[in-house]
Amino acid sequence: MSRGRLALLVLTAGVLGSQAGHLLAYELRFGGAAGQLQSTGIHSYFPALARTGLGLASLALLAGLLVVGMARVVAARPIARASGPSFVRLLAAVYTLQLALFAVQETAEAMLGGAPASSAPLLLMWGAVGHLPVAVAASLAVRWLLARVRPALAVLRLEPVYRWIVRAFTVRSWPPAAGLALSPQAFNHFHRRGPPFF
Repeated sequence: MSRGRLALLVLTAGVLGSQAGHLLAYELRFGGAAGQLQSTGIHSYFPALARTGLGLASLALLAGLLVVGMARVVAARPIARASGPSFVRLLAAVYTLQLALFAVQETAEAMLGGAPASSAPLLLMWGAVGHLPVAVAASLAVRWLLARVRPALAVLRLEPVYRWIVRAFTVRSWPPAAGLALSPQAFNHFHRRGPPFF
């Protein structure tokens, strides 16, 4: 995969994960009051944004599972894994991006709401606690997409379309018993017009 595509994938994972990490950071920091804080005032946009981000991430995961499943049906064998970037490097990139987005988002919300901004150590502490589990999950998902979905897409591109459609939708059945086969003469009376004559 080219560096540009990998950077786009990491950026997408970081942006989508930042909203989930934001949600988790608020839950850890404010407990039961987090839901009310995140849905009123300057934060009123957040629930819709978080739901959209989680929905898109779930959709991407389901699409990846569908592609891998289709490739396994087409190839009739497990698909070999591709090599991917180091998990630690991926985690570092996604985690840093999520923390930066969290700090920018919190600072912008404080400025727009007329409230004093939180101190940088406090933002980093709660951001680090809330975003680390989400960054680990996002990095694992990106690594899985690179290792499993890329080879699956390659299999689906190499197979002729008719071949994998036939394999996917063929119903396997037992051959008919020889004693049940009817001769062509048994169907002769159906060629006449009108109801069948016995």
